[in-house]
This record gives sequence, C-alpha cells and structure tokens, in this order.
Amino acid sequence: MNSIELYSNEKIEKRLEEFLELHKQENDAWFSELCFCILTANAQAEKAISIQQKIGPDGFLNMPQQELSSIIRSYAHRFHNNKSKYIVEARKYKNIKDLLQNLNDKEAREFLVKNIKGLGYKEASHFLRNVGYSNLAIIDRHILRFLYKEKLIKKIPKTVTHKKYLEYEKILGSFGIEQSRLDLIIWEKMTGKVLK
Repeated sequence: MNSIELYSNEKIEKRLEEFLELHKQENDAWFSELCFCILTANAQAEKAISIQQKIGPDGFLNMPQQELSSIIRSYAHRFHNNKSKYIVEARKYKNIKDLLQNLNDKEAREFLVKNIKGLGYKEASHFLRNVGYSNLAIIDRHILRFLYKEKLIKKIPKTVTHKKYLEYEKILGSFGIEQSRLDLIIWEKMTGKVLK
C-alpha cells in the first residue's frame, strides 16, 4: 500500500511509555500538558517543550498572564500574548483529567475543541495522545506531506477543515495501527525526530 514500515524502536517505545505514565498522573500534570499543546499551535514543538519546562505545572496554574507572556516571548515563540491569555482562560478547566476521564477519544476531543480556546482538532488530538489516548490522528504538516508523498491525498491543503481532518484521520486509520504509534513512526520518518 505504501512505503511506511510498521516498525518499532527504543525511542518510539520510550515515548509511548511516557504517554501512558502521564495518563496515570493527576490533574496538574494533565493541565501542564494541555498548556504545552496550546503553546505548540502554529509554533515549533521544541520551543514549546523548553517553555513548558521553564514554567512548570505550578506556573501554568498560578503565574500572572503578563509573566507567562514575558517567558513565552523570551523564547522568540509566536503569539505570546494570545497564548498566555488562552492558558489563563483554560484554568477554569484545571481539573481536566476529571472532566475527560469518562469520555471516549472522540468525545474528549470534541469537549476540548468546544471549550479550550487555542485548541483545534490537531492540538486537541495532540494533547489527548500525550496523556495516553491512542486512537486520534494529529494532522500536522509532516503528516500531510507524508500522505501526499505516499499518494494517499492529491494535494497538500492550505487549511484543514473539520470534514477534511476526519477524512485524513480515516486514511491513517486504514494502516491498522494505533494512531499514537503511527504518528511517532511518521514523524521519525519525515523529520528524524521522536518528539512528544
């Protein structure tokens, strides 16, 4: 069907274990990961990881917006004012694990997209994958380039509508491998990296 090899390696297995470990953590760890995913929207994941480490779970929960904005900006990260605002607004859902624990993957994603400013389908799926959900695709530019390269889509769209997102997710589902693992395999194939 395509050139992807459904393989495993130590880096991918370690990352998947980290997601399962985070799944067992409490609300504050989940909220920190939610804020990380707000930071990754339209920006580099490596910078968002550094910012998350600098701010920490307590900072995401309690730091004043201006201070958050200043730290985000100090990393030359995009949209520092909006992202700090979204993080502060998201605090009303600081018990995020409790709110999601009785929802399935798709219900949880719909809840996030509807209620958390700064999260679309991609970022909501990213967050859920990072806290241990396994059946949602993270449709980013690397995944779109992969789908195009493998002739599974005719062109790379400038924007991905809700309808298109679900269509691409279905294509990825046809690989017959859990989406969390597939995402890491494709990312490593396209970038040489296994990030969270």
